[in-house]
Amino acid sequence: MSSQEFSEKSLPSEQDTAHGTAVAENPFADPGLPPHKPRIQDLDERAAKRSERTVALLFTTSMLATVAFIASFVIFPVDKIVYVWPLGHVSATNLSLGLTLGIALFCIGAGAVHWARTLMSDEEVADDRHPIEAAPDVKAKVMADFAAGAEESALGRRKLIRNTMFGALAMVPLSGIVLLRELGPLPEKKLFHTSWAKGKQLINMNTMEPLRPEDVTVGSLTFAMPEGLSEEDHDFNTKIAKDALMIVRLQPEDIKDKRELEWSHQGIVAFSKICTHVGCPISLYEQQTHHVLCPCHQSTFDLSDGARVIFGPAGHALPQLRIGVNDKGNLEALGDFEEPVGPAFWERG
Repeated sequence: MSSQEFSEKSLPSEQDTAHGTAVAENPFADPGLPPHKPRIQDLDERAAKRSERTVALLFTTSMLATVAFIASFVIFPVDKIVYVWPLGHVSATNLSLGLTLGIALFCIGAGAVHWARTLMSDEEVADDRHPIEAAPDVKAKVMADFAAGAEESALGRRKLIRNTMFGALAMVPLSGIVLLRELGPLPEKKLFHTSWAKGKQLINMNTMEPLRPEDVTVGSLTFAMPEGLSEEDHDFNTKIAKDALMIVRLQPEDIKDKRELEWSHQGIVAFSKICTHVGCPISLYEQQTHHVLCPCHQSTFDLSDGARVIFGPAGHALPQLRIGVNDKGNLEALGDFEEPVGPAFWERG
């Protein structure tokens, strides 16, 4: 059979076209909706009660998981590591927070799905398409359908589900609120104080030995840290970022600032090494001018005049540490800095 003959036989005949066969008029017949089969919950109120208790249990579990999330956040330190098979060594905080939050969200979803599949109406309703613009009768129908859906959900009658669902939904956002705490540590008074205190000796950061006045010569620059601080400490970098000192010896007659002279010892002055612009360590000293220069943005401070800013973007002078000599002949601090070290911050005022 040729392709032309096959094509001609496949075309509808004039008689079929004239009478309009069912195939030509509606090639995709509407199969209609399958007959509705009632669920066991529709027939047995005891089964419905069991489903209700299951949904309530899931919502209650979600609430307990949220409480466990908050408790885990408070109990476990950030650096605590635990061994969990087969994951190996993991962060206790990350594991507990992820597990409890996952359970809380899963139980809400599972409870909602089980509620819809076992207790809400499962009858399928065909709704014809309609124009985008809603007519008044359509709006009335929508409101009627909403009221019918609310009635069929049995939210008013099944108070146990309603109350536990509202409780779960109300408590889950607490997880997000608690996580806001982790946006950054609360500064409290940490930014106002350093490790320096009355009686703490100045330790040379090169020799790790206590500094004596005779160790500091005129025109030299020495770096020091407080006694008791060790590079082996896990928080050494955090502390040294505030504790680092510049030790310079000037001729007493070259010191212009009265308070600087009173807080010095035989011309030895101690200033914070941390630049007040963005916190870079200062290490460039001009012996003849008594100026120190920050290598990051060229802020320049005059160590003979209270370490005031004479050039650059720094906002205020370097804080000075009051020093003296103990009974061993070593340099020691006579207290902490009287103002915060490093860059300005919003709590400073």
